[in-house]
Amino acid sequence: MAQSILFVCLGNICRSPSAEGVTRALAARRGLDLRLDSAGTGDWHVGKPPYGPMQAAALVRGYDLSGLRARQVSRADFDRFDLILAMDAQNMADLRRLAPGRDAQLRLFTDFAPETGMTEVPDPYFTRDFTGALDLIELCAAGLLDQAGP
Repeated sequence: MAQSILFVCLGNICRSPSAEGVTRALAARRGLDLRLDSAGTGDWHVGKPPYGPMQAAALVRGYDLSGLRARQVSRADFDRFDLILAMDAQNMADLRRLAPGRDAQLRLFTDFAPETGMTEVPDPYFTRDFTGALDLIELCAAGLLDQAGP
């Protein structure tokens, strides 16, 4: 299991900060010590907190995302993190363009919940389905942590 994980989506205000927050909470419950962060492929929201409706949906489930701030993924992230998880195929393609030849550490987050049949985490900023996104993120996070042990 990777000890440092970066979650990546488009703007780093919905999916990737939620994945970071959910995974952090679930890892703490399991006593796992992981270095987690999130970033976006775009720079529109750098320095901003997660999107309000996403924060609200997460808080209902006990995940506080308020301390997180958006940032843009950088080439240095490919050296800092053992595993970089993209939320969808477009994010994966963007990551591959940013650091060609380093695909071994890139995976889709949904790879950790194959039972769902989903190949991406739909963007709730556009779909408005914050609860559905969190349902899938929780399943993916649990699958990811199952590979880490108890």
